[in-house]
Amino acid sequence: MVVNVGNAGHAESATNTGHLVRTPYTRSDECIDSDAGTRGVAERYRDFAWREARGRSDAHEELSARISQDPEFCDLLSGSLPAGNKQQPNLLLAAVRYLDGPHAEQGPHGAAAYGRWREWTIRHWDEVRAVIMHRASQTDEPARCATLLPLLARLPQPLALLEVGASAGLCLHPDRYRYRYQQGYEGGAHGAGTVEVGAPGSPVVFGCRTQWPAEQLPERLPEIVWRAGIDLNPLDPVAVPDDLRWLRALVWPGDEERAARLSAAVEAVRAAPRPRIVRGDLIDELPALAAEAPPEATLVIFHSAALDRLPPARREEFAPLVRSLLEGRAGGGHWISNEHHSVLPWTTAPAHPEDELLLTLALDGRPVALTGPHGQSLHRLRGAEEAAGAARTTGS
Repeated sequence: MVVNVGNAGHAESATNTGHLVRTPYTRSDECIDSDAGTRGVAERYRDFAWREARGRSDAHEELSARISQDPEFCDLLSGSLPAGNKQQPNLLLAAVRYLDGPHAEQGPHGAAAYGRWREWTIRHWDEVRAVIMHRASQTDEPARCATLLPLLARLPQPLALLEVGASAGLCLHPDRYRYRYQQGYEGGAHGAGTVEVGAPGSPVVFGCRTQWPAEQLPERLPEIVWRAGIDLNPLDPVAVPDDLRWLRALVWPGDEERAARLSAAVEAVRAAPRPRIVRGDLIDELPALAAEAPPEATLVIFHSAALDRLPPARREEFAPLVRSLLEGRAGGGHWISNEHHSVLPWTTAPAHPEDELLLTLALDGRPVALTGPHGQSLHRLRGAEEAAGAARTTGS
């Protein structure tokens, strides 16, 4: 069976064993044209399997590991996708799930199942590549609001929220959800028990394990009078069912709880006014959008697992820009970042006691906590109270 992989100019013949019989093709100038490119893709999938998927998604761990050991398939990826973000594993795996490819829910298990996944992906490469080129790996994890809330609630009210890398804007609605903070961590002491706060009747409750003192957890939701965001490719899962379908495809197979949280969060914000989300570069659009915030509110510029989309040089520009915008604003404002320490050149990297994927929550550039990547945990760092106290005295 001859398979057309269209945009790569690449004709493939898939045998019963799943191997590719290749005919000559012309690669795009944007794409990597060397064995080093194929090796680089293989290494990227191997690293993804080991460092990111292992222990979090058996399906993605096995699938990405098998791809890393499949040089012909890696050659297809390196030869027909532009180098950089379009070659990231999460994007390919989500694209196949989005198109209802084989094993879409649980992923392939075993060599025969991988062969079916591989054959289907090659046969539908035109569609898979089109999704990859049109979409971005822009998961929107509203449960991260559980880790942002203790800071938001303690800032001078009311607030004007501006999210950098807003995706679908679900994190711009922390006042539409409920939160359940469990004292202590799994396997450790449970501390003082459970603290619950949030919107009555919300269809979603975000659970968060924490060692934050109960008396310093929020007792009420913040008052938010303005919401806006910036994203290169903003999504609207409320009004556009296809955007919700894409966000669901980005949830890793086997994580039904996270998929359910996403759907419930969309329902929680369905009746809320849409926030203003500007399409464009995170840095270029920031000054004009920040200037729209009402002067009577405390402006909070925040971002969560978003700055890794920027090249390192642009990240270096970001911190001085945010500081200058807030310092130049009447009444000032605050900056909350929730990123992996490797993308935060302006903060001191704290020790990560358990999990190298933990994010560093910082207030005005000062680390205050380590957080779970999906908002599932909040580990308070030394100096957090001093940073929060300074924020209360310097807000508008």
